[in-house]
Amino acid sequence: MMTQASKPLRLAVLLSGSGRTLQNIADAIADGQLNAQISLVLSSKPDVFGLQRAANLHIPSKVVSRKEHPLAQDFSQAIWQQIRPLEVDYVCLAGFMSLLTIPDDFAGRVINIHPALLPSFGGKGMYGHHVHEAVLAQGCKVSGCTVHLCDNTYDTGPILVQRTCPVLTGDTPDDLAGRVFEQECLAYIEALQLLSKE
Repeated sequence: MMTQASKPLRLAVLLSGSGRTLQNIADAIADGQLNAQISLVLSSKPDVFGLQRAANLHIPSKVVSRKEHPLAQDFSQAIWQQIRPLEVDYVCLAGFMSLLTIPDDFAGRVINIHPALLPSFGGKGMYGHHVHEAVLAQGCKVSGCTVHLCDNTYDTGPILVQRTCPVLTGDTPDDLAGRVFEQECLAYIEALQLLSKE
């Protein structure tokens, strides 16, 4: 008989771009590092490479276009209408570039990764290269990433995992982004492993 602990985590992955984090999660599942299955990939944009990755991985995918839902509440409701019937355990934001309103039944079940050590360098407008540029402008010697449970504001909610990397003299935002992403790949899997043991 299968025990609760041995059941794979059921995940939905939300993305808006290339799907590198989706690929990282899928690779960890394939390698046996993570006992999980991805039930759905949902994109806020059509024609992004993340959808092609989902197809390559034989994972069902859907698009809920932000442009077709001008009101944030309508956009969020359309997303939850796609996810709720799947009875997933967790929703993984993986380069998802819109604020998502989290309903009560998904409180504590939406995970995000941020390319800095929160609470520093978070909040509205702080994503992608904006974060790395700000870290360099501040003269930080250390950066990294944060995996956290989401609430209904940007980059807040309980922290699950943080990993660090050095900021080196002469770093460009691209240099730092590459080093941080290496840590993101490890941190997201570590956080999901922790959640799978709860």
